[in-house]
Amino acid sequence: MTTLGRYEGFHGQPGVSTVVQCTPVSVPPEPPRDHIIWSLCCLFYANPCCLGLAALIFSIKARDRKVVGDMEGARHYGSTARCLNTCATVWVSIMILIFIITFTTVTVLAKQAAQTGTGIEMQNINNN
Repeated sequence: MTTLGRYEGFHGQPGVSTVVQCTPVSVPPEPPRDHIIWSLCCLFYANPCCLGLAALIFSIKARDRKVVGDMEGARHYGSTARCLNTCATVWVSIMILIFIITFTTVTVLAKQAAQTGTGIEMQNINNN
């Protein structure tokens, strides 16, 4: 590009001055989570060894610390509540999976035994 005999070049090329304006943006840190809803679900639906109750207690403590302004304490209690909720959820999920596998296995074996037993009885009746 030439304008009146002068080469301006492309923007971003060496030799071309570009003014960059920076505006500082302060992003407030995300408040710590207390996981209260998850704790309530673990308390009412999945409460092995009272893990749901313990998680609910830590969730309430985390919420109290957050209201007071102690973000580090709230983060600590929230982390403990999350750990307890995770343990309770995994534990109950494994128990449900074991129940489903056991129920299915027993049902299939009972059905096979009933079919086999019925066949044997019919053969004994026909032989007599």
